[in-house]
Amino acid sequence: MRTPTRAAATLLADLGGTNVRFALADPGRANPLMDDSVRRYRVKDHASLAEAIRQYFEDTGHTAPRAVIAAAGRVSEGETVKVTNNPWQVAAHSLQAELGMESVHLVNDFAAQAMAVPLLAHDQLSSVGPQALPHLGQREQQTFVVMGPGTGLGVAGLMRREGHWIVLETEGGHAGFAAHTAEDVEILHRLNDRFGRVSNERMICGNGLVNLYLALADMAGQPAEEYTPEDITARAEAGSDPLCVRTVETLAGIFGSVAGDLVLSLGGWDGVYLTGGVLPILLPWIKRGGFRERFESKGRFRETMEQVPTIAMMHPEPGLLGAAALAVLDAGKPLVPGA
Repeated sequence: MRTPTRAAATLLADLGGTNVRFALADPGRANPLMDDSVRRYRVKDHASLAEAIRQYFEDTGHTAPRAVIAAAGRVSEGETVKVTNNPWQVAAHSLQAELGMESVHLVNDFAAQAMAVPLLAHDQLSSVGPQALPHLGQREQQTFVVMGPGTGLGVAGLMRREGHWIVLETEGGHAGFAAHTAEDVEILHRLNDRFGRVSNERMICGNGLVNLYLALADMAGQPAEEYTPEDITARAEAGSDPLCVRTVETLAGIFGSVAGDLVLSLGGWDGVYLTGGVLPILLPWIKRGGFRERFESKGRFRETMEQVPTIAMMHPEPGLLGAAALAVLDAGKPLVPGA
């Protein structure tokens, strides 16, 4: 027999193009995300988000009067979002009425990823480079960059001001790519021929691996195979295809350049938190040096950039964890930093 959820629980959703993940948060707990409540559903199997939520409640026996929905798209006036590569149109008030909830809080998925940072424990973080992990709340004002590759490239700013955490929602992944090396220029030429305008996301995401592979194959005068992103990373890890190795190394370096540019743009001197669904696959390559070298290679700001830490978020569900943090704040309670 299922144990009913206490009435104070908040439904959490992390909604992407292919999957939606649900969980519950207990805003009264130091660790508000209830790990045993996490479930994943495929978007294509449900006609709407409301239907998927009803299925989750039916499958788990849970209910919740409030919801925090993190969606992969630009949230318009806090009310509606059209999720990228997803047929669902989500409107907060309509969803609230349809499900009979007290409130529905709709946020950008990377706003949620950023809000996960204050709740992360040290063992859920992995340094990229020799710099020490940041101490959250060490100074009155702190500014971080949160970014990472998945289906696309997400970017957010995280600021601490007067004891409060504030997220700056951006579409920085769609900013234009700035070439920094002669090889970058050659890659840019080829991607420009294919796409016209070339954004950072064209390279720093799952499909970005394929884009880079095709460009590098053309530059080397080699025939390109019809590889998927998984094919490229598997062959790179096995060392069986030098061009695949070069592709992943190149992505890691460009990732570092873009991360460094975001520090300069957002003033994220306190650190960069790396996340995203593709990060676990790329992390061994990111730690091998090319990422940090290009991150720090910012001309007159090199010495400053050498002091900025870069940290990989290792929590399995950062979107849901960040949604849980927002549920805590919605309940009027303070966030307790991870131990």
